[in-house]
Amino acid sequence: MSGYGKWVAGRTTKWITLLIWIVLVGILTVLWPSVNSQVLNNAQNLPETAQSVRAAAVAEQEFPGGSGVPALLVWHREGGLSEEDLVHIIAVYGKLEQQPLPHQNYVPPLGQLPPQALQASLSEDRSTLVTPVLFDKSADSDQLGEAIKEMKSVIHTETGGDPAAAKVDGSELSLRVSGPVGISIDATGLFKDADVSLLIATVVLVLVFLLLIYRSPILALIPLIAVGFAYGVTSPLLGLMAREGWITVDSQAVSIMTVLLFGAGTDYCLFLISRFRQMLKVEENKGRALLSAITHSSGAIAMSGFTVVLALFALLLAKYGAYHRFAIPFSVSILIMGIASLTLVPALLAIFGRMSFFPFVPRTPQMEAERAKAKGKPAPKPKTRKKGIGGLVVSRPWTIVAVTIIGLGILASFSSGIKFTYDILSSFPEDMESRQGFDLIGTQFSPGELAPAKLIIDTQGKVSGEDFKSVLGGISYIDTVSDPQQGAVNKDIVGFDIEFKSNPYSLEAMSHIPALLKTAEQALAESGLDHAEDSVWISGQTATQYDTKELGERDTDLIIPVVIGMITLLLLIYLRSVTATVYLVATVILSFFSALGLGWIIIHYVMGADAIQGSIPLYSFVFLVALGEDYNIFMISNIWKKRKRMPLKQAIAEGVNETGSVITSAGLILAGTFAVLASLPIQVLVQFGIITAIGVLLDTFIVRPFLVPAITVLFGRLAFWPGKHQELEKPLPAGADEHY
Repeated sequence: MSGYGKWVAGRTTKWITLLIWIVLVGILTVLWPSVNSQVLNNAQNLPETAQSVRAAAVAEQEFPGGSGVPALLVWHREGGLSEEDLVHIIAVYGKLEQQPLPHQNYVPPLGQLPPQALQASLSEDRSTLVTPVLFDKSADSDQLGEAIKEMKSVIHTETGGDPAAAKVDGSELSLRVSGPVGISIDATGLFKDADVSLLIATVVLVLVFLLLIYRSPILALIPLIAVGFAYGVTSPLLGLMAREGWITVDSQAVSIMTVLLFGAGTDYCLFLISRFRQMLKVEENKGRALLSAITHSSGAIAMSGFTVVLALFALLLAKYGAYHRFAIPFSVSILIMGIASLTLVPALLAIFGRMSFFPFVPRTPQMEAERAKAKGKPAPKPKTRKKGIGGLVVSRPWTIVAVTIIGLGILASFSSGIKFTYDILSSFPEDMESRQGFDLIGTQFSPGELAPAKLIIDTQGKVSGEDFKSVLGGISYIDTVSDPQQGAVNKDIVGFDIEFKSNPYSLEAMSHIPALLKTAEQALAESGLDHAEDSVWISGQTATQYDTKELGERDTDLIIPVVIGMITLLLLIYLRSVTATVYLVATVILSFFSALGLGWIIIHYVMGADAIQGSIPLYSFVFLVALGEDYNIFMISNIWKKRKRMPLKQAIAEGVNETGSVITSAGLILAGTFAVLASLPIQVLVQFGIITAIGVLLDTFIVRPFLVPAITVLFGRLAFWPGKHQELEKPLPAGADEHY
């Protein structure tokens, strides 16, 4: 390790290290595209084998006129739509028939109807009308956005006003675009708008924290420079992989990746910086001090980074696309950040030396005495070592273990009451266009009209479509059923557009999908049809959401044990202790469930949310377990080294005290960066940010400084089992271990 340290921080090679990073970022930026230019926000999340995906393929073949992605145009005027409004709407549809929008798939022939014909479709109070426009499934959110923008221009020209800008509760004609197209456009827009504000907020927060902690402008910039260089390599590398089709990245992944880089990246930098600062207080030569800091912190940093990288790689096991797409960007970004913290940061510290900490420069006692003498002042008195938290832990371990486990257990118990939702609309701000449109549909019509399900049945000529319609019409959770539609290729296939009484994105509506499939299969079986389960399909947003829920739960059940297993194996290899590995993993898992419980208390009882997004437990688990072990590894590795030279209790006390300030600083910064997500207008990121930040804070202020070292004290020599540990009889004098 000393050879590596001498290279990255040597008198000449430190400049070479910096130059390599500058050249690398410059070349990659010129040659390869940035990751932001390669985002794809309409990538399929479900595999081809999913029921809803197979149903969509059948629908596209048999019912091509209605197989596109619908945009629902919600027209509204308080007091009632006028005949002039209906004339304008008819004229708009006439233009869309004659001059289709980009990626337009189908529009109903409303342009050929008289105004009186539309009146039958108005809401009961005659204030609202919903009309569809269907678009190609291959169009992404940006392309759909451009098409809707062009459509609004056509409407503006036709009406002479701007219905899209009019208030929905005003007397003017208003238009809101909802349905799957409107939702897709709004979701992408939210993440695009969030990128810049998220980056600025994260940089400012990290900078402020570093300035408050170290009170040094140079030191505050060093981690940010390292993160900037790491991003400069990560972005084009991921951009190339996305351009070549090796991976797919979306806006959500890029947003969270940015937070992860700043949060975890700054942590790794602080681990090295804190050790360098310690060594400068006992070593006059800055080069030897830095070399010692690199030697004694690089192993823990590398292990911490490797743990996070492997945990994030576990997301490759996911079948759900959004989970799977996170694996490579997150893993690669942490890997590159880890390399930067082990190469670029030491080089920058070697270049700036003690001045990195200006104006509060750390010096040895002899240097402080000489400096005071030169100024004609008395030499400063040596600081007495305080017991600190470490002293409390070793003196009252049973009390600390009991109090922390009971407290964390109570918080964890609330996690059993969490309710989940897969309704993306609930993530949107209330003034978002697609949500306003949906609210109007829910108020004026059936909520099911927002996204009807399509039931497709291959009758094989044994059951009539009308018979099936009468069966469907008698189901309590169905609001309306269309007339049977005959397949374009297979005439025995019939299709029905079905509107549920409940919100089609709700868990209630999703629960009707298997029931509806079973009802249709049973009707076919009773008619004498064999293999009825292969002759019924349901497409549409509700069916897609149901498959999303089922696949997400499958991925969660698989990935969580895999992550636990991988981290357990890594800790076992690194620590060579079964006992320590078991309680380190167990405490982080307890911390995760406590974070979920406390997060639910805040999100549900304080913020008033009825449920949290279904994807949050898996995301939070992967991040919290991996990042939580970072702090344990850094602290335990320090204790493990010290116990070779001093009694275990003294090693624990000094190890906790020495790592306390840096882990507290790192935890505050990491929690702060995740908390920045809570400032965004996207509920899924707000909830993820809150729960992850809580988990980091629990690890930082309870698990790491109290619970883990207290358990280590109680186990004593068994903490190293099956490794050997020779207990020293007498404590070392204070300061005897400083040079280690």
